Amino acid sequence: MEIKRDAFKAYDIRGRVPDELNEEMAYRIGRAYVDIFKATKVAVGHDIRLSGPSFRNALVWGLTEAGCDVVDIGLCGTEQIYFATFHLQLSGGIMITASHNPKDYNGMKLVRAESRPISADSGLKEIEEQVVTGEFPPVSQDIVPGQVIYVNIMQDYVAHLLTYVEQAALKPLKVVVNAGNGAAGAVIDALEPFLPFELIKVNHEPDGSFPNGVPNPLLIENREATARVVREHGAAIGIAWDGDFDRCFLFDEQGDFIEGYYLVGFLAQAFLRRYAGAKIIYDPRLTWNTVELVEQAGGIPVLSKSGHAFIKERMRREDAVYGGEMSAHHYFKEFSYCDSGMIPWLLVLEIMSREGKPLSELMRARTACYPVSGEINNTVADARAVIARIEEQYVPGALKVERVDGLSVEYEQWRFNVRMSNTEPVLRLNVESRCDRELMAAKTEELLALIRA
Repeated sequence: MEIKRDAFKAYDIRGRVPDELNEEMAYRIGRAYVDIFKATKVAVGHDIRLSGPSFRNALVWGLTEAGCDVVDIGLCGTEQIYFATFHLQLSGGIMITASHNPKDYNGMKLVRAESRPISADSGLKEIEEQVVTGEFPPVSQDIVPGQVIYVNIMQDYVAHLLTYVEQAALKPLKVVVNAGNGAAGAVIDALEPFLPFELIKVNHEPDGSFPNGVPNPLLIENREATARVVREHGAAIGIAWDGDFDRCFLFDEQGDFIEGYYLVGFLAQAFLRRYAGAKIIYDPRLTWNTVELVEQAGGIPVLSKSGHAFIKERMRREDAVYGGEMSAHHYFKEFSYCDSGMIPWLLVLEIMSREGKPLSELMRARTACYPVSGEINNTVADARAVIARIEEQYVPGALKVERVDGLSVEYEQWRFNVRMSNTEPVLRLNVESRCDRELMAAKTEELLALIRA
């Protein structure tokens, strides 16, 4: 099979099967992982994609041939690999997933001991070189092939999830859950006996053929499947996940989609009620709402570059209790600083139960105070040239300019961030304002006109 570099991204491995990613590459990734990280025992799991089992077999072959034992947790979500790695104190973990990509894709997310991320800056480039060249150190005759152990971590994992909420405080709310035929359904079923909620299940069965479309709730055309059921059943909330459920997306009781940005400040305040004066990590794309809520609650907001590897590293360095990105990635100190798509909705439902208020009411003030454009992706021929034009026009007269991640420019009543994609010729734009939706919309159109010129 042909070996290409296309599947190696900044933070993970992801590509079309079999031309960009195939079983031979999976085998070589296993060999390279052991050589580079000197791993002795590694968790392996896969999501619902049809190529998952064959990729698992090839990966395990490479790992065990190099002398590494494998803890196979089977069909799972990415955060279950994170959990298995830190909970069982393993050398690392490899999740076979392409998350929300089309069904003919697959990929891998890799972590070291303590579920520390592996990215292009911390070993992924070295793995890429060995995989592409096929040049591995010879396996010593003294090396004993690794063993495969099959472990069911669901009970321990569910018990850990439940530590984030006070079960006695939860009310019997009606909740729509849409797994998108991804891997989340099994976890919902395992949690159900411990929760008082009436769960209305949508696209619940795992199915790698994706009969109801790719599990990506960020796509506007995919949201109605959850929103409609919320309205039909008069549910208190709707929850939808991507394929490997490391992100969850919320809908209020009216079926309206809640931007992930507003949940960052919402969850930050929840943690600051427990951990007074703690540090909260946030990303530069949308910031004002988060900073205001964190400071009101007596916490310390800490800015980090976007992306899970950067957020996790900054959280460890700052000993932050929680970190959030507007892209619906939420990170928790007690989850080994990793992101989870299960912990956030449990926390939100606990707050709703305690407050006795609908989700729309809990969010209304913040969405009115800081209206946002949502992230708008633009394909451009020369991203750097476009950013230079934006900088020339908007930096003079700005109150604040930051280059932590792309270009962030602030004025008194509005701000924006524009940044390049790590993997494609795309510029990502986010705009927000202070209590002025019309201003936000006008400035968004103004910037888009410049970007698309």
